[in-house]
Amino acid sequence: MSERNAPAVDLAVIGAGAIGLSIAWRACERGLSVVVVDRDLAGGGTSRVAAGMLAPIAEATPAEEPLLELGLQSARRYPGFARELALAAGVTDVGYTRPGTLLVARDVDEAQALERELGLRRRYGLSVQRLRASEARRLEPGLAPGLRLALDVPDDHAIDPRALTAALVAATRRAGGELRERTAVRALALSGERVRGAILEDGCVLAARNVVIAAGVWSAELEGIPAVARVPVRPVKGQILRLHDPAGPGLLHRVVRMGPSYIVPRSDGRYVIGATSEERGFDTTVTAGAAFEMLRDAAELVPGISELVIDEFSAGLRPATPDNLPVIGSSAVEGLHWATGHRRGGILLAPVTAELVCNALLGEDPGPLAAAFTPARFHPAPAGARR
Repeated sequence: MSERNAPAVDLAVIGAGAIGLSIAWRACERGLSVVVVDRDLAGGGTSRVAAGMLAPIAEATPAEEPLLELGLQSARRYPGFARELALAAGVTDVGYTRPGTLLVARDVDEAQALERELGLRRRYGLSVQRLRASEARRLEPGLAPGLRLALDVPDDHAIDPRALTAALVAATRRAGGELRERTAVRALALSGERVRGAILEDGCVLAARNVVIAAGVWSAELEGIPAVARVPVRPVKGQILRLHDPAGPGLLHRVVRMGPSYIVPRSDGRYVIGATSEERGFDTTVTAGAAFEMLRDAAELVPGISELVIDEFSAGLRPATPDNLPVIGSSAVEGLHWATGHRRGGILLAPVTAELVCNALLGEDPGPLAAAFTPARFHPAPAGARR
């Protein structure tokens, strides 16, 4: 094993998805020297197949109060985050839009679920309006007449994850960060109980005073992580369709959600339909059954979907933890930080995750928001011991 002659950087980020790149950009802005490494192209993993809805209530259940609060905090940061990112990247558009969302119900069970969601949104002081089917169709004429109930959520927003990651790459480089694509990390490099960098696949050591593991579903696969600092992360497969309307935009203006499924319009006549949630390990094959079910459900609500052209059918792997909460913050190993396990919410949670991790890197108090997501929750102290 050889070590590069270059001096240690302040931070090595393992993983160049939306989470890792957001951390890298914000860390560069705060004066740290940063190198990002990824086994693939930047933004080429889970972030590439994400739909990009920024809807915190939809990404958590009422039982997941900490995740709800984290999502709400991140959603509030997004308008400023998008403006700052565009300026830092030197672009005019990072794919951020504020289309609003229509939540729709087709039967009694779905209507009851919407009533619960209505109460939850009002509890958090979010703007929401209960609509009859006819009112929903006035807002979105492309909807089928067979709706039972709808909720209008005007403040939900969305972003194109591919435009987001491209802008993050540009912003990180312009801020002085280094990006090494197609560079696999084999193991964590340690010196006693402290991180000293990452061991690359070719045996070289990328020397770093701090390491952030933001490698999504691959985070738990890294070698050399002590048992006291390791966190459990598993892949959850999601299949997703991308289509476009040859006639241009106009079929839908708002995001439409029906239970776990959704249709996300882009401003140029493209649409994203998704997504499955499957415990299939690291399998990323796409199946005819999944495509049929997604298209059937979407066309049942928006008949014009059947006229769209399919551009892409793909599958991604969402990183999930046993308690469905992300892992964000410092570990028991000095200099080792985690930012993974975001499940369906990686795009939504990128701004707040970057903030929490950078605060920890600079020794600042992350505040009470971070307590529920600490890696230490997977390594409880023995009875009678003080952590």
